[in-house]
Amino acid sequence: MRLAQRMCRLGTETAFDCLRRAKALECKMEVVHLEIGEPDFDTPKHIREAAKRALDQGFTHYGPSPGLPELRETIAEYAAKLRGVKFTPEQVVVTPGAKPIMSFAIMALVEPGDEVIYPNPGFPIYESMIEFMGAKAVPIRLRMENNFRLDTEELAALVNPRTKMIIINSPQNPTGGVLTREDLRQIAEVALKHDVWVLADEIYSEIIYDARFESIAQFPKIHPRLIILDGFSKTFAMTGWRLGYGIMPTALAEKLARIETNINSCTATFIQIAGSAALKGPRDEVDRMVAEFRRRRDFIVEGLNKLPGFRCLKPAGAFYAFPNIEGTGMDCEVLANRLLEEAGVAVLAGTCFGKFGDGYLRFSYANSIENIAKALAKAEKLLKK
Repeated sequence: MRLAQRMCRLGTETAFDCLRRAKALECKMEVVHLEIGEPDFDTPKHIREAAKRALDQGFTHYGPSPGLPELRETIAEYAAKLRGVKFTPEQVVVTPGAKPIMSFAIMALVEPGDEVIYPNPGFPIYESMIEFMGAKAVPIRLRMENNFRLDTEELAALVNPRTKMIIINSPQNPTGGVLTREDLRQIAEVALKHDVWVLADEIYSEIIYDARFESIAQFPKIHPRLIILDGFSKTFAMTGWRLGYGIMPTALAEKLARIETNINSCTATFIQIAGSAALKGPRDEVDRMVAEFRRRRDFIVEGLNKLPGFRCLKPAGAFYAFPNIEGTGMDCEVLANRLLEEAGVAVLAGTCFGKFGDGYLRFSYANSIENIAKALAKAEKLLKK
């Protein structure tokens, strides 16, 4: 089979590979799953009920490619309230999951040979899609000593005439780092100075603990060069529903909607009705989920810092701990494999998130306190061998 050359440039999301290996091991041993970035809570009942009603009401046909008007209007209002700015429904494009916004934006704006700056360690699909589209992926290093915030002076030094886009992610996967308002102001200034697009991945915008969420959208001058990526998977525990959206200049939204027409036609209409119910409905279950994540964060960070050779910051958002494990003297990939195969603890090596993740592991605390405690005990036993 002769594949197109571009397939050699296509990466993957290693969490799913690790999940597959962990599931295969379950026939031999108990495995604690701390590898996958998925809330372990059920989708709230009122959202499920809205989807059932929508099916019975006939929402089983094609819809407009950019999304149902009702949902686009609801998203514009909800996102504006969260970020303290004004958006219009015409700026919104609804997609099956949030990943298409990332790939469609790169497809629409970036030419082969252009450069895109992205956070590293970071979500692996950034680098994968940049390179798949024939552009050059330029990493900006996130350092533990800077609380995993990008250095804006370093960012400015990386921008050159070939730079077409800067990707930012806050709260951040895999580190849990959060950009400050001042960080975002300086990023906006760099982008405006060089006429560069900003793709702001804000999928974890409502899973934040010790400060209010700050969006780069609060700086109006960047709006003509800004794409916000967000969705329902994390906040509303709707990973399997595949429902996301982007907010961007209206002219670009029209182009991304055309790409949606060509690739997906549209997003399932009954799922969009459920999404509208999520945004309009009660917040009790979402608030309880975030409170539980906070409790788990405090528990796992305390436990990780007691493991020999581990150093872990307390993440400010998302649901990942990203400890430095250099003190163990082990390679992070070797340690991740040993934790899985010998101890039955599924975690990800930091290098799954880029070369600057070397020396780290990612622990998802989207699991119960009981299971986290079990995983920490298993890890301690392995490390003391």
